[in-house]
Amino acid sequence: MAVTDEAIEKIKGMIVSGALRPGDRLPKESELAAGLGLSRNSLREAVRALALIRVLDVRQGDGTYVTSLDPRLLLEAMSFVVDFHRDDTVLEFLAVRRILEPAATGLACPLIAEEELDALAAQLDALGDEPSVEELVAADLEFHRRIVAASGNGVLCSLLDGLSGPTTRARVWRGLTQQDAVSRTLHEHRQILGALRARDAEAARSWATVHIASVEQWLRSTL
Repeated sequence: MAVTDEAIEKIKGMIVSGALRPGDRLPKESELAAGLGLSRNSLREAVRALALIRVLDVRQGDGTYVTSLDPRLLLEAMSFVVDFHRDDTVLEFLAVRRILEPAATGLACPLIAEEELDALAAQLDALGDEPSVEELVAADLEFHRRIVAASGNGVLCSLLDGLSGPTTRARVWRGLTQQDAVSRTLHEHRQILGALRARDAEAARSWATVHIASVEQWLRSTL
């Protein structure tokens, strides 16, 4: 194991064991390095790495702190990595989204407020029957984000938010090249919304699956 990796594991061990808790300030560099049996250089590298993935927060002139460790914060690092996907992995992202998003939609079904359903309906009405592809894709991202947020599961929200980015270009491409893509997307959104209004979790899950699978099937046949 590389020295920096060993340093990361030791700091991680302190956090997992509860020796360091969310919001705690790390001991002085010299004390922490001596306590962990590390050189100060390897400790600094470990702190930099853990700061990049939002485990630690380095405050100039104040010290280094453990962050809140909130899932949304930690999963931002995943979103950063996901941005480096290759085009040939888009189908894999869509497949994962097809598994997770219907589950989140089903969870949201009994929880989403009527006011939020009204807001989603107003958003669909404002788009009209012939929005531009760019307008539709932007509305699509917001539509699903708001439904997933209603599930109350922060981890699911963050995961799906990170997975949406890599599939955006495929959705735009589909909208530009498939004849009925815009009308089909609007229809599927209305079906998802109708199932949520009826508090029919099974129908909401099914329509969310159909919605994502249609993009996945189109892309698979196109590639």
